[in-house]
Amino acid sequence: MSVQTVFLRVDQAERRVCLFANAAARQHVVRKLFQAVSRLGDGVFWYTLMAVLPVAFGFDGLLTSAQMLAAGLVGLALYKLLKHSLVRERPFIGLLGIECAMPPLDRYSFPSGHTLHAVLFTCIAVTHFPALGLVLIPFALLVAASRVILGLHYPTDVAAGAALGATLAMMSEWLR
Repeated sequence: MSVQTVFLRVDQAERRVCLFANAAARQHVVRKLFQAVSRLGDGVFWYTLMAVLPVAFGFDGLLTSAQMLAAGLVGLALYKLLKHSLVRERPFIGLLGIECAMPPLDRYSFPSGHTLHAVLFTCIAVTHFPALGLVLIPFALLVAASRVILGLHYPTDVAAGAALGATLAMMSEWLR
């Protein structure tokens, strides 16, 4: 099987997933839930977590928040560089039948910055405070799903964002 054939099959599968996931956003309750999750994933949830960690865990929480902030800034720079270099249009622009269920924060799709940061912050926080995984892991998964359901990202955008977030988290742990 040629590389071109593999890419074509991935593209076709990705389009089917986008159409299926986005169909869920036509239900009012689903749309509102994932819009709320996505808005929280814009930063509010993570900034609140970074503010609460020092209060709840003292100096260890402060160090973890500082690590999250530094890694988050690196993630932001990387994601912006990639978005403006790779210029992949969002699914609601490039695919018939995909409804934009929420206005995007920027123009391009690849990688998902929401997912990058959700995975990055979750990995760092859970590494130091494993009990937080009960809340953070499901929330990060909902953020990732919201991006496809709302018609803002392709599954590969989300997968790339998750991979970048996990890689940055590992690198930040190594540096810490």
